[in-house]
Amino acid sequence: MNISNPKAESAAIVNIADISSGNTIDLRSDTVTKPTSAMYSRMAAAPLGDDGLDGDPTVIELEILAAEALGKEASLFVASCTMANLLATLIHAERNAQVLVEAQAHMYMSERGAATFTGAFYAPIPGTLGAMDLDLLRAALEGSGSKLRTSMIALETSHNNAAGAVLPLDHMAAVKKLATGGNVSVHLDGARLFNAAVHLGVAPSHIAEYADSVSLCLSKGLSAPVGAILAGSHTAMARARKLRKMIGGQQRQAGIVAAAGIEAVLVMGTRLGEDHARAKRLSDLLNGVHPQLTATIPQTNILQVDIAATGKTASEWVAALAAQGLLVRPWANKRLRCVTHRHITDEDIQRAYEAFRAVSADLNNSCP
Repeated sequence: MNISNPKAESAAIVNIADISSGNTIDLRSDTVTKPTSAMYSRMAAAPLGDDGLDGDPTVIELEILAAEALGKEASLFVASCTMANLLATLIHAERNAQVLVEAQAHMYMSERGAATFTGAFYAPIPGTLGAMDLDLLRAALEGSGSKLRTSMIALETSHNNAAGAVLPLDHMAAVKKLATGGNVSVHLDGARLFNAAVHLGVAPSHIAEYADSVSLCLSKGLSAPVGAILAGSHTAMARARKLRKMIGGQQRQAGIVAAAGIEAVLVMGTRLGEDHARAKRLSDLLNGVHPQLTATIPQTNILQVDIAATGKTASEWVAALAAQGLLVRPWANKRLRCVTHRHITDEDIQRAYEAFRAVSADLNNSCP
């Protein structure tokens, strides 16, 4: 096998039958998780209503449980975490104001097109491991270099582009203090908040207390098939509910999927440490594969592999690994991303290591 062989590109095409039969190890994302048996049972038995009229009882139950878990007065069930972050921006940010966000945050790198709807301007603040430089944040809040008023600061934990890094609580407290002093709201993109809580050894509500609103994705490591939560004050969530309808997010018998979300919130966070341990094991193995490969040391369930020194692109690596039965994602042109989740076993980690080792051996053989 040749890592640069064009024929290997076809191996990157995912065969669903192979994944279902266990022939392929899928480390592309924790979004590939399927519902648990308990989730299916809840979904089959869920009492339903019309969430757009007088309410769906299962959705209402989820929203109450999620608000309690996040330490907020109320919550709203929405289709995705992107929608939750958009609604938070619409709630907190005035039109023609600015939203301060860490320069590599998901809300900036992947979601700032939301400005089309919000009329707010996203201003990136450089940071380290997902944590904004506090001096630069302070300067931005004081208006240095801009005449726009800041309406919202957005944080992210765990931080996707920082290889799953978790914000220190003292950093979050410092950001909240600066925001309060400037009469600025804080929103927390907590798509993987439960992973961050497991890493820190605290309840999710202890992290969320440093934000006025918080989003939580139910369909990543928590394994629900779809959906997310936005939580905050009663007033904010009442406004978010109206805005959700305006942007086409109102649903009807949504309790069918909200039922899986109940299981996600109540049960699934307790096992995330297994994913973290397996990510750490894979990192340890990969850092011994080849001197030209460097894997990050994960705090949660995400690791990145720097392949810049190999002379091959991320796309070439993805294709070569797929030919070995391992699916990963290119992360820019010189990095790969691997994400562990509940469908990944210890044996899968070993097989993933062997796939990297096989491609690395081919790399050695192709060297002049």
